[in-house]
Amino acid sequence: MRLLCALTYYRPYTSGLTIYVQRLAAALARRGHTVTILTSQYDPSLPLREVLDGVRVVRAPVLARVSKGVIMPTFGALANALSLHHDAMSLHLPQFDAPGLALRGKLLRQPVVLTYHSDLQMPPGWLNQVANRVVDVSNLAAGALATTIIAYTHDFADHSPYLRRFRSKVRIIPPPVEVMPVASTDVETFRRRWNIQGPIIGMAARLAAEKGVEVLINALPRILETYPNTRVLFAGPYENVLGEEAYARLLAPLFDRYREHWSFLGTLGPADIAAFFPNCDVVVVPSLNSTETFGLVQVEAMLCGTPSIASALPGVRQPVLQTGMGEIVPIGDSAALAEAIIRVIDKRPHYVRPRDEITARFSTERTATDYERLFADLLG
Repeated sequence: MRLLCALTYYRPYTSGLTIYVQRLAAALARRGHTVTILTSQYDPSLPLREVLDGVRVVRAPVLARVSKGVIMPTFGALANALSLHHDAMSLHLPQFDAPGLALRGKLLRQPVVLTYHSDLQMPPGWLNQVANRVVDVSNLAAGALATTIIAYTHDFADHSPYLRRFRSKVRIIPPPVEVMPVASTDVETFRRRWNIQGPIIGMAARLAAEKGVEVLINALPRILETYPNTRVLFAGPYENVLGEEAYARLLAPLFDRYREHWSFLGTLGPADIAAFFPNCDVVVVPSLNSTETFGLVQVEAMLCGTPSIASALPGVRQPVLQTGMGEIVPIGDSAALAEAIIRVIDKRPHYVRPRDEITARFSTERTATDYERLFADLLG
C-alpha cells in the first residue's frame, strides 16, 4: 500500500497530533507500506525532503502565517504530484488544505480517510476568529468528500458537533501509545539530575492556553498545605510556543511566585520521557476545551505505573474511565483538582493497574493494525 499522509505540522514540532502521525506512519512503514508525509516547512531550517523512521517527508515552504495557520503557495503542486503516485490518503484535521487533497483523492478514486484530532479554537482577535471560521468550513468540506472519518473514542464522537454531522462515516480507532523500555538505573539517574525528593506532579504538554496550566497553578496552595515539598515537573515546549506568547506572559508572574515548586524540563526525548513518568506520583491533564480530545500522555504515564487526573472533557476523560487508573475532575476546577491530587498521592497504590491491562487497550501496533485493515477494506 502506498499511503499519502497530510497535516499542517509534523516532527520535530511537538504536539499530540504530530506524535500520533509519527507513530502511525513509522508503524505502517515497518509493515512494508510506502508512507509519505506532506506537511509545512514551518521552520526554514528544516529540509524540504528527508526520510525519518522509514517515512518520506515532503515539506512545502511557508510564505506567511495567520496565527498558527500557514500559507504555502507550492502545496497544491506538491499534492498533485504526490497523489498520482499513492493508493490512498490519510488526512489529519484540523487542516486548511484538507478539502483540496480530499477532492484529488475523490477524482483519482482513492480512499480518503480523515482523522479528526480536535476542534480548532484560535486565540482572541478578529483575524484569528476569521481564520477559525475558514478552517471550520474547510473541515466540513473535507468531511463531505471523505470516505471514512476516524475518531479516538465514541465519547468524543458523540459530543463533537463536527463528528455528529458525519456520524455514518465515523469509525473509532484508539490512538497509538508507546513508551520505550527504561532501566531502573536510568529512572534513578533522572531522579538525581532533577533533585527529586518530595511528591511530584507531572505535566507533559506544550505551554498553551487549552492545556489549562493555570488550573494546576491555582491548585498549588491547597496541595502545599498538605504536602509542602511538592514540585511540578513540566515536560514540553514552554518558550516561544507558536501562537501562545501572550499566554506565557500572562502566566509568568505565577511561575515566578512558585519557582521553588515548579520546574520546566523542556522537550524530552523518548528515553527521558520514559524516565520522567516513573518519577511522577501523578500526571495531570487539566485541559479546558475541545481542542483536547484524549491526552496521549495519560496512557504513556499509565504504562509506567503512574496514575492520571484528567478534566471531564469528552474523550479526555476516557483513559481514566476505561482503566480506572486515576480520577476525573470538573473542567477548570482548581479546588477539585487539588483534592484529587492529594487523594492520589495519599493512596497511590489503590490507583495503579497492571501494565498488561493498559496495553490490551492502547498500543501503536493495535492502531496500525486497525488502519491497515480499514485501508485494505476500502481498497477492496
